[in-house]
Amino acid sequence: MSAMDHQYETLDLIEEVTRKDGSKYYEISNIDQNGIAELAANRGYIKRVQILKVNIARTKPLITYEKYINENYHLQTLLNEDDWKNPKWVEWEKPKGKILDAYKMVLKANRIG
Repeated sequence: MSAMDHQYETLDLIEEVTRKDGSKYYEISNIDQNGIAELAANRGYIKRVQILKVNIARTKPLITYEKYINENYHLQTLLNEDDWKNPKWVEWEKPKGKILDAYKMVLKANRIG
């Protein structure tokens, strides 16, 4: 099943994720994916997740990053029983170029990082 078999998800928040090794990174996400992150933290896949900013502006860079995530990743949902029972933690890659630039612009516009 490809990422495109799922409903397109809008990204509207920024969270800080603490990996198991204690290092941290920022992710542009949404409340559903944050719920998966919380479950992943509870199950030991990551140490912690914290929402830093909600309702971020829908800018061109955000839409560019959002489209990339929706096209390249299976976005889990807590409504799917398999995702609830067996959450997978996948750190989304940010390829150099347009995607990484868009990601950085969203963080900068929101004074994160």
